[in-house]
Amino acid sequence: MTLGLIMSGGGARGAYEVGVLSYILGDLVRRRGAWPLDFVCGTSVGAINGAFVAASVHDAPAGMARLESMWRAIQLPNVLGFNVTQASRLHRVVLGGRRGGGLFDATPMTEIIRTGIDYRQLARNLRTGILKAFTATATHVRTGKPICFVDRAPGVGLPVGMPRAVGVRSAHIMPHHVLASAAIPVVFPPVSIRADLYCDGGLRLNTPLSPAIHLGADKVFVIGLSSEIEAPEIASGRYPGLPFLLGKVLDAFMLDHVNVDLEELGRINELLADGVTAFGPDFVARLNEAGAARGAPPRRFVGSFTIRPSQDLGVIAADFLDRERAALRKQLGRTLLRLMDVGEGATAADLASYLLFDGGYAQELIALGRRDARESSDEIEAFLYS
Repeated sequence: MTLGLIMSGGGARGAYEVGVLSYILGDLVRRRGAWPLDFVCGTSVGAINGAFVAASVHDAPAGMARLESMWRAIQLPNVLGFNVTQASRLHRVVLGGRRGGGLFDATPMTEIIRTGIDYRQLARNLRTGILKAFTATATHVRTGKPICFVDRAPGVGLPVGMPRAVGVRSAHIMPHHVLASAAIPVVFPPVSIRADLYCDGGLRLNTPLSPAIHLGADKVFVIGLSSEIEAPEIASGRYPGLPFLLGKVLDAFMLDHVNVDLEELGRINELLADGVTAFGPDFVARLNEAGAARGAPPRRFVGSFTIRPSQDLGVIAADFLDRERAALRKQLGRTLLRLMDVGEGATAADLASYLLFDGGYAQELIALGRRDARESSDEIEAFLYS
């Protein structure tokens, strides 16, 4: 059985992924021993965390401790750097030009991605076969097409049978691939890779199930960043402002895909199961034999396990803003704080939940991820070690 680890995009919400990872690749591995991990597939912030996992899978508990420390050390004013120089370049965000522009200075984020991940060790883990493949997905700016960059071990082929809308590129993944995957449009400038511009992969392929499945994974462990809890987020009688609406736009781009992808996977599994029931145990083999005649990739059952936040991360962001308002105003300024904050009468701050790259907020999400994983430990162990 081959296993793929799938990590979604979601900006600062990626700290929740770190909490889950610190349990399954830290606590669980220390207690039970390593479990086989073949493919790591990430998009946006999931590509950042995924690259870290791919570079430390040879010593996962120590690697997850470093990843956790990296997130706890993030300082919001450094990541969302806005100064006179940035203000003078805002016309690039609106009008474009010969140089890319974003609302914020991407230099600190670039430094974190460049120095925080050991790319040589990542390449070594692939070269020695400890890991079979690592993928990072970005959006090609000119065409709007999602491009899956695939770094793989010797003898491992590129994913076959991917949706036509998704491009596949063989690559030795380096900082610019990861940075491109995480470049939220408007917030950060697009990234150039071989003279083409790329931005956040979450716009079109936020939950990269397809790369793992078409690489050959029989099981996928998915870390989602949206809660299934539906709670009122703005008081009755209030009209939502720009922060609320922008937060919902990001939700639509980055969080809704996981439900659609998992439902599609479930439908295919059910179809194969119904075929076996109706036509016998050789149904899948016969189906694949017919498909092979026209060059179709083989179909198979793919098991999945999904873990999601047990609390609304937008609510946690709103509570954090409320508690830290004075400190954040001093760090960010009144205008930027207002942009992230929905305001009085709101119970959630979705936009802030994507932009709060702050160690204090990250610590709360890491703790939630660890707690959710620990509370599902029996099911997780049965899935990972079977």
